[in-house]
Amino acid sequence: MNEEQKRRIEEIMAGMECERDFECYKSGFKKIGKAKNEGLLGYVECLENRGTRCKFKVPYGDSMFCKCSLRVYVVKELNI
Repeated sequence: MNEEQKRRIEEIMAGMECERDFECYKSGFKKIGKAKNEGLLGYVECLENRGTRCKFKVPYGDSMFCKCSLRVYVVKELNI
């Protein structure tokens, strides 16, 4: 991760609230749910267990999508 990406991540985090206190970031993105870029603006497909509670999950048909700005950035820009 380069300095520009770190700066952008910090900007994103400053503009949002996370009920998990940014555990994904603090773990170096080791504790992060699996997600896939489906090309949707502002969303990624959540590939984790449906039982996991998160205010950013959005059901759509048989799929679950994530609208967490940090998660979307990490998937689309860092491929994590």
